[in-house]
Amino acid sequence: MKKIIAALLTVTMAAFMLSGCGSKSASSKDTLVVGTNAAFPPFEYAGADGTPEGFDIALINAVGEKMGKKIEVKDMEFDSLIASIGNKIDMAIAGMTVTEERQKTVDFSESYYNAVQTVIVPVDSDIASYDDLLDKKIGVQLGTTGDFTAEEIAGEGKGAEDSQYNKGVDAVNDLLNGRVDCVIIDTNPAKVFVSQYSDQLKAIDGADFGFEPEEYAIALPKGDKELLDAVNKAIEDLKADGTYDALVKEYIE
Repeated sequence: MKKIIAALLTVTMAAFMLSGCGSKSASSKDTLVVGTNAAFPPFEYAGADGTPEGFDIALINAVGEKMGKKIEVKDMEFDSLIASIGNKIDMAIAGMTVTEERQKTVDFSESYYNAVQTVIVPVDSDIASYDDLLDKKIGVQLGTTGDFTAEEIAGEGKGAEDSQYNKGVDAVNDLLNGRVDCVIIDTNPAKVFVSQYSDQLKAIDGADFGFEPEEYAIALPKGDKELLDAVNKAIEDLKADGTYDALVKEYIE
């Protein structure tokens, strides 16, 4: 009996110690692994050597410097980012919009950028309003707010289809090839894609379709207040010392 009790105590103590380790804040780490999806210019894209670059990458590196942390950026599929936080990665920055659904499983930093959805269409398209989308095939990047918007449009039951892609550029390529009628994506990436094919594509402001403004933020493990506070403090400091404005001017304006 004593041996059994001793064994049970050992198992209980081990479980307690493991539980304590699991609740330890990521802010105690020397290196923070940050997930992104390098297919969303100008916020993140593959550089000449294939490594992620862009506004978000420069911002998270600056955040890490303020926190006294090394940053390791990991390029992943966008729709896998949320599920990987607290597991494969410590946080994610990927032009990610704060939504109620996402807030059920992760926390978000203070917003660092405002955006809105834009509709990309061929230059000769007659699409001009929300109603015009109700029977169209809509290209979107999987797991994005553009994807959620297209799902809602398809849910109207008038023939619209939500055609999902792992990368926004793949949706744009299918638009060029006539496989979809339009692409719904955030304004800044839309501007980049349209500038590359200005003789074939045009971008229509999301306000014309009734799309609401969105806020980008860094996604963090649920309940890790220590990490959340540290990231928010770093963002606040970067805005105060002019670093944030300099990055906006370099990558976005």
